[in-house]
Amino acid sequence: MSYAPDGQQYQPYRPEGQIPRPPHGDQYGQPYGQQPPQQPYGQQGGHGQQAQYAPQDQYEQTARYGPQDLYPEEPPRRRKGRRWLIAGAAVLALAGTAALVLNHYEIPPFTDKGSAVSFGQAPAGGGKKNDAPPPANSKMLMPTGPAAEFKNSMTLPDGTHVAVTTLDGKKSGFKGKVWVWAPKEYNDPKFAKSGFPVMIALPGGAGYPSNYWMGTDLGLQTSIGKWYTEGKSKPFILAMPVLNPAPDDKGIYWDGSDIPGQPKMGTWLTEDVPDLVKANFRTVKSRDGWAFMGSSTGGFAGLKAVLKHPDKFKAVIASGPDIVPDSSLWKGHDKEKAENNPELLAKQLIDAKGPDVYLAFQVGDSENNKKTLPDVQKFIATYGNKGPIHAELRVIKGGQHNAKTYVPNMGEGPIQYISKVMEGPVE
Repeated sequence: MSYAPDGQQYQPYRPEGQIPRPPHGDQYGQPYGQQPPQQPYGQQGGHGQQAQYAPQDQYEQTARYGPQDLYPEEPPRRRKGRRWLIAGAAVLALAGTAALVLNHYEIPPFTDKGSAVSFGQAPAGGGKKNDAPPPANSKMLMPTGPAAEFKNSMTLPDGTHVAVTTLDGKKSGFKGKVWVWAPKEYNDPKFAKSGFPVMIALPGGAGYPSNYWMGTDLGLQTSIGKWYTEGKSKPFILAMPVLNPAPDDKGIYWDGSDIPGQPKMGTWLTEDVPDLVKANFRTVKSRDGWAFMGSSTGGFAGLKAVLKHPDKFKAVIASGPDIVPDSSLWKGHDKEKAENNPELLAKQLIDAKGPDVYLAFQVGDSENNKKTLPDVQKFIATYGNKGPIHAELRVIKGGQHNAKTYVPNMGEGPIQYISKVMEGPVE
């Protein structure tokens, strides 16, 4: 039989008033071309059913499917319409494919990558021109400026942006990339006068030339948005700096520290990066709105930063972290190495009786480094929950040493643990 373009059976044209016949000849239970003899109108058909059709005429003859005419010819007008419909569909398909290709290779206007992102700031920095200053007792810190030049790295399904800038660290002297992301609540009029908490997210491995938390494949940004709606997490602004100043060729890395003779990565992470966020976002004035998270070497760097600067940072989520500094670049610098050792820093903080810090550890029980879990357990047994140090450990069953293990498990305890003690959004 013939088919219309949408897959429906096509019926040949007939003048008004003519009654269509069934499309398959099944009324008689016979194969096509083998219908029983016609009965006079009003009499019973071949199976005892009343015939439903008027005597055949030329139009009914056209509609029937005899052995010589299984596929009646379509009228010219309908054939032309089909051709135009097929051609249009082909053009649309090609256009869609081309758009996907151009988007994949990030060719404007099919992608917004590289476009400017202000996060609500006026181009000159320092907040919008008509923003009234907050009261003196406000817990919120307005953007201090100057505004950085952020370029869109990717746009998430909820319309939020992961943007990147190159930060020339004034205090560290190091120049490198920092990616930032703000949750959708940041631009919600409900929170227009609110300061948001900040989480500095550090990668493991090379941590250069990019920070893998900035990619959407690990789902850190969408997870924070989801956890916030579920009441598990604060709506953190994320700052995602490079961890190292160069590739970790031959196993060389910098422990997120100021190693003598090397770029001051400790100062970069704990001073320059926070200053960038304060310059461009509404944040929380006190340390109650500042935290770290990281995996592997990034977990070590975040843990060490909180213990070394408890006046600036209140909490950390450390996933599969090292516990002591072990970079080969420390050779010959034992004093400075000790000053960046979380074990010694924890002891000093206990002796100083504060301020309180909150350490959320998570470690997989199938990590490739079999010392990771016992080392963390030993640290908690020795220093955890003593004086100002508060700690908890989540052991991930079957968990391995990778970010794909750590992100979903953050939502099963660690993110709640630190969110309960942190502030934001605040006015």
